[in-house]
Amino acid sequence: MNSEDIIWIPGYNLDSNCYLIDDMLVDTGAGDNKEYLFSKLKEHGVNPEDIKLIVNTHCHFDHVNGNCFFPNAKIAIHKIDAIALREEGNPDTVASHFGSKINCHKVDIELEDGDKIKDFEVIHTPGHSKGAICLWDGENLISGDTVFGQGGVGRTDIGGSWSDLKESVEKLKKLDVKTIYPGHGMIDNNGKKSIEMSYSHF
Repeated sequence: MNSEDIIWIPGYNLDSNCYLIDDMLVDTGAGDNKEYLFSKLKEHGVNPEDIKLIVNTHCHFDHVNGNCFFPNAKIAIHKIDAIALREEGNPDTVASHFGSKINCHKVDIELEDGDKIKDFEVIHTPGHSKGAICLWDGENLISGDTVFGQGGVGRTDIGGSWSDLKESVEKLKKLDVKTIYPGHGMIDNNGKKSIEMSYSHF
């Protein structure tokens, strides 16, 4: 997939980054900035009702709480994190740590490692959360909070696992990543080098 086909919507306040790919939206933010998100979609000629599929990279509230803004869209998330998203008050969403709560518990599609979504392969990358995923198309990596640009990695102190994260980053290190589209922060066009830097944390 051409990088021009992946439209970055930068996170606002607590929101994660969101990525628009045709009629699919990867992550939806913390649910506090509906007008901002809708305005960004419309800047690219997309009405909210045009979104047919939402893929959540993991179950944390700052990535999933905007799901409710898109009642016509199907929600896809890894089968492990689907448990937390469906359950009222599940601590794995980390919403309570930030004085928030999950407003939308709908899950339509339970993803597994190796599944295909559009031109992307689902890679299960536990560590930041148990059911964290990345999306990989052979060149571009939508990484959620597993790795960030400039060699960053996701935190593991609230329901994560440092050892799992190490294994996940080691898996990503084997890919010939050109561009990282992270859950927070800037896009990184030196993907492979950045992931090697990420792995140096371990």
